[in-house]
Amino acid sequence: MSTSKLPPLATLGPFIALLLACIFFSVQSDRFLTAQNFSLILQQIMVVGVIAIGQTLIILTAGIDLSCGMVMALGGIVMTKFAADYGLSAPVAIACGIAVTMLFGLINGLLVTRIKLPPFIVTLGTLNIAFAITQLYSQSQTVTDIPASMTFLGNTFMIGNTSMGYGVVLMLALYVVTWLWLRDTAPGRHIYAVGNSPEATRLTGIPTDRVLLGVYVLAGLFYGIASLLSVARTGAGDPNAGQTENLDAITAVVLGGTSLFGGRGMLLGTLVGAVIVGVFRNGLTLMGVSSVYQVLATGILVILAVATDQMSRKGVR
Repeated sequence: MSTSKLPPLATLGPFIALLLACIFFSVQSDRFLTAQNFSLILQQIMVVGVIAIGQTLIILTAGIDLSCGMVMALGGIVMTKFAADYGLSAPVAIACGIAVTMLFGLINGLLVTRIKLPPFIVTLGTLNIAFAITQLYSQSQTVTDIPASMTFLGNTFMIGNTSMGYGVVLMLALYVVTWLWLRDTAPGRHIYAVGNSPEATRLTGIPTDRVLLGVYVLAGLFYGIASLLSVARTGAGDPNAGQTENLDAITAVVLGGTSLFGGRGMLLGTLVGAVIVGVFRNGLTLMGVSSVYQVLATGILVILAVATDQMSRKGVR
C-alpha cells in the first residue's frame, strides 16, 4: 500500500511561506539574516519540533493529541525529581521520565482503540490529568538541583563562528530517521493507510487498532525526548512548562502541510512548519512587535494552512 502523494500546493506551500517570511524579515531587520540568528531560531523550536513529530504521526491517522504539552511537562518533572530527590543516575531518571510519557501514550491509545472514544475528547481529558499530576507531584515548585549530564543537550558547539545546539542536532536526526521510517517501511506506510481509510485498511488484513496503539505510544516516546530537551534548555524541571506547546505543535503540523483529515502529509514539512513559527516570532521580536501580534500572526497562518488543506482535498476529488 503506497503512501499518498501530496498535491503540489500542499507540498510547496510551507517552503514558499518560509521563503517569503525570510525575505520579509531580512528587509525589516539586518540582524535577521545571519547564521547565528537562524541557529537561535532552531534552538528555540527544538522542544516543539520534537513534540510535533509525535503529533504528526497521530494526525496522519486522522487523530489529534491535545495532551502532548502537559505530558511533556510531566515527563520533565519526573526525570528531574527522580534525579534530584531520589539520587538516581541521569540515564535511569531520564528513562523513568520517558516511561511516564509513553504510559500516557498507551492510555490515550487504549481509550481510542478499545473504547472507541474520539481522540479529541480522550486527549483533552489526559491533558487535564497530566497537568494535575504535574502540579501535585512537584508541589508547583521548579526542580533545579539536577546533574549536569541532564543538561548536556542544552549546550552548544561551534561551527565556524556560529554556535549550534546539541539538542538541535538530535531534533534534526529524529526528523530524518522518522521520515525515512515512514517512507520506506511497511509500518510507516500502514500509518498513512489507516489515515486514508481505516476500514479499507482493516479489510486488507492490517491490524488497524494495533497500528493506532503503536502510534500513540511512539508519540509518547517523542514527548519524553522533548521533556529531556526542555530540561536541558532551561536547566530545570518546570511544572508550568507545556501549557502552549500542544497548540504550537499542532500549528507546526498544519503549517507543514499534513492534512487534519489524515492520510496525507510529509514529516519534513512539519519541521518546516515549526521553523515558520520560529521565524515569525523571531522576526517580529527583532522588529519590536508585541507578543500579542505574534500570536495573532500565528493564528492567521493556521487558518490559511487549513484553508489550503481544504482546497487541496477538493482538488483531489
